[in-house]
Amino acid sequence: MTEKIRLLSLSEVKHLLNKARKSREELNEPQKQALQHAEKFAKLSLEKTKKLIEDLLKIEGIEESSALKIADLLPTHEEDVKLIFAKVRVTLKEDQIKQVLKIVGGYLE
Repeated sequence: MTEKIRLLSLSEVKHLLNKARKSREELNEPQKQALQHAEKFAKLSLEKTKKLIEDLLKIEGIEESSALKIADLLPTHEEDVKLIFAKVRVTLKEDQIKQVLKIVGGYLE
């Protein structure tokens, strides 16, 4: 049996762990720590995060893992966007970076 790994945004982690906490008495320690982290750093609702990721995936060159990272970090400067893509060795064009910032900016208003 092969397990499929699915990447999650911080908003999804927060939602899933809150749901788990409601369905059972208590979370284990790593789950509690993950929930605390997600509550502290997830800046958008689950619905807005999903829509943001969907919008970002429409930009050529952006894969799901990068869209999730953008949704978690919500970059506001070109350098921040470039740093996200440095790890995956993808270089976005200036117009693509501006498009990312415009899309993210729409969710921060």
